[in-house]
Amino acid sequence: MKIIIARHSEKLDAPSLSATGKLRAQALADQYLGKQASRSLFSENEQPAALMVMTLHTIETMAPIAANWNMPMIAYWAEAGIDRAHMAAQNVRNREAAEDLLFSQQYVDKTVLMIWEHFHIASAALEAEFVGEKVTLRQLLNLDQIAGVPTTWPDDVYDYFWIIDYKTGNPVPQSFALVRQVFTAPYTGLPAADWPN
Repeated sequence: MKIIIARHSEKLDAPSLSATGKLRAQALADQYLGKQASRSLFSENEQPAALMVMTLHTIETMAPIAANWNMPMIAYWAEAGIDRAHMAAQNVRNREAAEDLLFSQQYVDKTVLMIWEHFHIASAALEAEFVGEKVTLRQLLNLDQIAGVPTTWPDDVYDYFWIIDYKTGNPVPQSFALVRQVFTAPYTGLPAADWPN
């Protein structure tokens, strides 16, 4: 199984993407994640087995990709928020998504795309707040058991993918790659940030 994870695009304070975020969402569909993407992350003639989302921002980012594939999104819905109660609710849905990915037969030897909320991909602060629980995808997908996986997804970094490969029957990843999004025209003006070392 291969899992491709991207953070939702840039957002406004309100529960919607900014103009830049909407442009990035379309760029992701056109150049990396859509059916006819010019730099597709999918193998030739491959279709994603699932398009997973968890918040309004992730749904809005995934929308052009889902429309391009004419596929539904699978929502592990949890209302976004930064207080402990909202985070706890998101933690529960994060665990459900990870369990489905690692143990559902429908994803064996397939590729799944996740557009996710960055605290729940990787956050040392969130893990420290809920010590004793597995709350991030880094923990839940066993990425903490292999070298080179960042402990936190930086707040100001939007232009990367995490690509994870698993051997059938093994819940510990075989490989992890941090892949930068490099856009060509008409999307060359999208903000880019280096992943900190």
